[in-house]
Amino acid sequence: MRESKPLLWALVEGLILAAYGVVDALQPITEFGRTYAAYGGIFIALALVWGTVIDRFRPDRYDVLGALICLVGVVVVMVAPTRQPVLASPGRSRPPLRHRR
Repeated sequence: MRESKPLLWALVEGLILAAYGVVDALQPITEFGRTYAAYGGIFIALALVWGTVIDRFRPDRYDVLGALICLVGVVVVMVAPTRQPVLASPGRSRPPLRHRR
């Protein structure tokens, strides 16, 4: 194990990562893109928190600034007005193409 950490650490970290993926996969398909984008931003911020608390990593101002920018992006993604998804008609795998005239 890295830095002589006990095997229990790897198990806990693996379970947290698995839960992270399962929760994301349970989101409705029409909102998956937004949810995945928000998860990405939160993952970055939580990675810095984890590194600071667990690994005693000290982030510099650019690490913190980057995480804050990501969290602002999460807010933008989550508060943006929702739009109706374009769904394929029955029997088609995708919406019809619109031709230019």
